Amino acid sequence: MNELIHGKTAAQWISDLPLLKELMQEQETTWFNDQVLPAKDGIERVGLTVTDVDDAADRLKRFAPLIMELFPATASSMGIIESPLVAVPGLAAALGNRYGQQLPGQLWAKLDSELPISGSIKARGGIYEVLKHAEDLAIDAGLLTIDDDYRKLATPAMKKFFSQYKIAVGSTGNLGLSIGIMSAALGFDASVHMSADARQWKKDKLRANGVHVYEYQSDYSVAVASGRKEAQSDPMAYFIDDENSTTLFLGYAVAGRRLAGQLRTYDVRVDQDNPLFVYLPCGVGGSPGGVAFGLKTVFGDAVHCIFAEPTHCPSMFLGTYTGLHDEVSVQDFGIDNVTAADGLACGRPSRFVGKAMQGLVDGFLTIDDDELFRIEASLHDASGIDIEPSAAAGFVGPWRVLSDREYIRKIGLDDASMARATHIAWCTGGSMVPRDEMSDYIAKGESLL
Repeated sequence: MNELIHGKTAAQWISDLPLLKELMQEQETTWFNDQVLPAKDGIERVGLTVTDVDDAADRLKRFAPLIMELFPATASSMGIIESPLVAVPGLAAALGNRYGQQLPGQLWAKLDSELPISGSIKARGGIYEVLKHAEDLAIDAGLLTIDDDYRKLATPAMKKFFSQYKIAVGSTGNLGLSIGIMSAALGFDASVHMSADARQWKKDKLRANGVHVYEYQSDYSVAVASGRKEAQSDPMAYFIDDENSTTLFLGYAVAGRRLAGQLRTYDVRVDQDNPLFVYLPCGVGGSPGGVAFGLKTVFGDAVHCIFAEPTHCPSMFLGTYTGLHDEVSVQDFGIDNVTAADGLACGRPSRFVGKAMQGLVDGFLTIDDDELFRIEASLHDASGIDIEPSAAAGFVGPWRVLSDREYIRKIGLDDASMARATHIAWCTGGSMVPRDEMSDYIAKGESLL
């Protein structure tokens, strides 16, 4: 490759940033970020505050009775959309055997794969932004106050009111599911622009809910651009921008305080001597960025967030490592953006998240598609938990941390504190995958073990 890539040859880039060679060869790679700031300073740079997260949490509480009415599956949590946190010692042992080192500390799985309504982490941010838009419209029209019972938004009169408005989004699948299902339930005219990576069952489910689905034989960026263009030409349309939305981001951020409550329930201590590591699968960056921000506002420097991406699409890794952020796509560096982790196939990272969170993310790792399937099969065998391939990306994280003694030393930890560490892999989706498709995933993983 002799042509220039953003002003340099590939050889010059690799000379300046050696890990680019491994990224360009689509090899598994890990980078611990040398730009990390103390949590207080990093949070200030984001431009959002704890008060903003409080506001998002309060809004979700106001909507809880409505959510429970529209989606009876949420009745057991009184309309609060939240997922289980479960320990996975069997998987920890299996991975320890495969990677040649047993894990000091504990390994847990945060099962956003079990979130109601859309079965993925996107039920946090995507649904939140639809609800906020609905609230804004209804309050502006004099049809709602924040002291009302929000179940009034499910009446035929309000559905007729919302039906004059459109909501559009571009998606690789899961974000489109969450936004499409919630928009349709409230009565909005919803459109989802889906990339070539989106699974057919997700398109079918959206259409069954009355959502318009537009398909593109291109990647995620084209789907997003098409959704944005549709909204720009219609004053009644609202585009949910996964690449840059701070509203989406805040919806995800609420997860931080909820996780804190779950850890207290299990008497898991988190402080400087009892570190928390959280591994988040990353596509365009909105959901892991928002969750990581929320965690930092709760746990400060005691939590260490690491983003996990497929070797064929390390867009956030590439954008942060080079400092080019959304100015660069993986294709610019010859990386193909073709991966079984369809929900993570976003070739260009979020402009907002990459720049805002570069001081709060401890590291980035890439994982091969085959290893995603192996982990998925191991989790199924050890714990009976089924997730989609992209959701398995974080489980390799603890062993990448253990392999870098310099990183552990830099963050002020030692063998004693690592033995008290809590590791959480965020499982981002899977419960709505059709059973035959899930069986194929697991069978492929079993064949690779």
